[in-house]
Amino acid sequence: MLDEFKKFAIRGNVIDMVVGIIIGAAFGTIVQSLVKDVLTPPLGLLIGNVDFADLFVVLKQGTPEAPYATLQAAQEAGAVTVNYGLFINTVISFTIVAFAVFLLIRYINKLQEPDVAPTPPPTTKKCPHCVSDISVKATRCPNCTSDLEAASAT
Repeated sequence: MLDEFKKFAIRGNVIDMVVGIIIGAAFGTIVQSLVKDVLTPPLGLLIGNVDFADLFVVLKQGTPEAPYATLQAAQEAGAVTVNYGLFINTVISFTIVAFAVFLLIRYINKLQEPDVAPTPPPTTKKCPHCVSDISVKATRCPNCTSDLEAASAT
């Protein structure tokens, strides 16, 4: 059983999956930092010196009772809170990750598309009398000697 597991674990697809998970986790950490440290501070400044991490609603008072200046203070007091500011940060992180994955998939799809060359104009046509292939420029069939211009006029 251990040998079967080794064979499974060293297959190419499993290694690719592990590498993808590790890179994905690292990418998630980078995006969280981007949202928390780069995007939300200027956005909070524009809104009026608001830190999204400290946006919450108290459902049940803790000891001591509200008002709480920060989410950490409310949690230390044992208050029950709805942390909608953290949710906003998570939504922004998800949106960035989803957009990055969309761009990646779009790029991969472009790489996988076959190069489709435009179809050249036809060089042959069928004779309406003997149904043999002849040049599109022909005015008389070389096989049955029928007049092609008379046939196309009718």
